[in-house]
Amino acid sequence: MSVEMNQIRRVGLVGAGTMGRGIAQVCAQAGFEVKLFDAVPQVAKQSKASIDKALVKLIEKGKLAEEDRQVILGRIHPCEALNDLFNCDLVIEAAIENLEIKRQLFKSLDEGCPEQTILVSNTSAIPISSIAALTAHRKRIAGLHFMNPVPLMKLVEVIQTPVTSASVIESLLGFSQAIGKTPILVKDGPGFLVGNCARAFYTEALRLLKECIASPAVIDRIIREAGGYRMGPFEVIDLVGLDVNYPSSKALFEDSFFDPRYQLTSGYKLLVEAGFLGRKTDMGFYRYQDGQPLAEATAAAEHSTPAGLPKSAWLWAEKSAGLEMLTTLAKKAGVVVLKEPSPGALCLVAPIGRDTVSVVKQLGIDAGSTVAVDTVYGWASHRTYMACPGVRPELLAQASTLLSSDGVVASQIHDSPGFIMQRFQAVITNLACDLMQQGLASAEALNQGMKLGFNFPQGPLEAGDALGSETVLSIVQALYNFYEEDRYRPSPWLKRRGRLGLSLSTPD
Repeated sequence: MSVEMNQIRRVGLVGAGTMGRGIAQVCAQAGFEVKLFDAVPQVAKQSKASIDKALVKLIEKGKLAEEDRQVILGRIHPCEALNDLFNCDLVIEAAIENLEIKRQLFKSLDEGCPEQTILVSNTSAIPISSIAALTAHRKRIAGLHFMNPVPLMKLVEVIQTPVTSASVIESLLGFSQAIGKTPILVKDGPGFLVGNCARAFYTEALRLLKECIASPAVIDRIIREAGGYRMGPFEVIDLVGLDVNYPSSKALFEDSFFDPRYQLTSGYKLLVEAGFLGRKTDMGFYRYQDGQPLAEATAAAEHSTPAGLPKSAWLWAEKSAGLEMLTTLAKKAGVVVLKEPSPGALCLVAPIGRDTVSVVKQLGIDAGSTVAVDTVYGWASHRTYMACPGVRPELLAQASTLLSSDGVVASQIHDSPGFIMQRFQAVITNLACDLMQQGLASAEALNQGMKLGFNFPQGPLEAGDALGSETVLSIVQALYNFYEEDRYRPSPWLKRRGRLGLSLSTPD
């Protein structure tokens, strides 16, 4: 039997690095006594000093009173031995991401701590059941995955193994709230919830780069400005560090028995092997100087040569809303809208999920005259357009001028099914749907987890509902048809709801 929530007073931390230090700080600030241990001598004391500096910054910002600082520090007790933590009510392991090290730690904790002590791991990816393999009292073992930086990030994943007791989970949910966090309940497995769903954010961007659809700067800018994401995937990887993101992504790919949805690219591997690890080395997907991106790295270049507006254009869109957008823009610019394609005139099309070549073949129009534009994402903020190989340069330039004629930025990419944002969001939502099919978490937890834990503008299922489940399914199906790769297979969860036009949060 676990301790009740109101009996948790003493919290033990194994590992006083960045994560352990952050967890210790929030626990002490919430009124818990904290015992801090690290296998490396003096690290626990150094971490307490670092926490003091963090508290001073809070005082300078007016977020903490000076008199509270010493009280908080007085609750943190650096320890020299693991057995100093044996009398704690809750022990949180935040050691190095190494399975054997964690197994031995839990074996020692399980043997030394009273049976009512709750033991949890802060691992970001290793299944809790694997970590607990050498223990005798598995009902008291769970996961408590905090997000970095711990003092700022509100989310914590509470991971339940098949044998974790309900009372332990109840205590951890209450404890998480007591330290000011928002807990979500997640089923045990590699990567848990946020780590799993976040992979598509990286891997689809890597795929776009591998196919030379656009540069990292253009991809990131479109995802930010057209998709509403706070940062682009390459910006995030460079900030976190390729040496951090690559191993965890690679491990999840291997742990998923090489599921192609988690597949990385050889170009990414080459950057890591070359030592280009992001901001920390002044070189990653971007170039930096003293940790700051160079101006050329953040510029999303426009590819077409400036030209005059087309005199006339034939317009086509997959949906009526898209056709209305194109028509309004053309008329506002004084461009004559043709009733049918005319030799030498621009054909401006707005497909969903498909590339320009596929639309050209379907409609039987001239590939050299056709330019495609995304009317689903970024119409009012950052437009994305593309064309077939062999498009006439003068018509491409005219299309560029027309698409930016009302002051909205327009960026050219190479021909791609689903442009950038359509396929990017659809792939993320499709993976989220598969996690729902696996029963990893509730729809509410999944949406909340990605917003709080990864700063997504919308939860993946919410974003899918905003597009419409039928539309998401059509984009994913188009990607699957185009590439004929299992990477783009539509999730059964998405298929059933998309075919019925139901919300992606609709339970079975």
